[in-house]
Amino acid sequence: MNQPCRVIIVDDHPLMAHATRQLLEQVENMEVAGVASDGNSCMELVEQLQPDMVFLDYQLPDMAGTDAAERLKKQWPDVHVVIFTGVDVISLIPRFLELQVSAIISKGTRHDTIKHIVACVLDHQVIIPRSSLEQLLIPAPAPLVEIELTEDESAIMAMIVRGSTLEQIADKIHMSKRSVDNYQRKIYDKLGVKGRAQAIEVFVRTKYYVESLQEVADE
Repeated sequence: MNQPCRVIIVDDHPLMAHATRQLLEQVENMEVAGVASDGNSCMELVEQLQPDMVFLDYQLPDMAGTDAAERLKKQWPDVHVVIFTGVDVISLIPRFLELQVSAIISKGTRHDTIKHIVACVLDHQVIIPRSSLEQLLIPAPAPLVEIELTEDESAIMAMIVRGSTLEQIADKIHMSKRSVDNYQRKIYDKLGVKGRAQAIEVFVRTKYYVESLQEVADE
């Protein structure tokens, strides 16, 4: 028979700590070795009991969860640290991953899910919520390109973005195709590009594109 996984719960709210203990004791092959109410008592318990896993609330009275996790992994690198919290820690996930935290779990997670998570953690997997992963993967918006375009140049580029040909643009703004072509060359020079695809890529990162979207919405 496999040795039970010994876990310490760290939570300064007695009712929540008790509820977490009851939850973990329902997980097969889990043994709650002790409960700590703050970061410092957690360190003492880990030193004394040598657990396999620490269920760590992020909000502790004497230190933040990141600090507690850092101390735990520095002194006991083989201990699995599970952040088990009711607060939003999405912005801290890169830091927790850097500290080699094994899992980040919401206190609202179902019992069956926690059972599977514990099994994955003991198999040396790292678990984070899908919603958090999706937010981490959303790329930061590209900075706006600082460039000056005239009203006519901006209008022409907005039509190019919408797929208009030079003939269609010329017809709409009552200008010859040659004049529109000359405008297009000047715009490309200002944008520092050589073709339509590159011009669109740059233009959509300017303030003029945002303004053109608003104009379309107002029509």
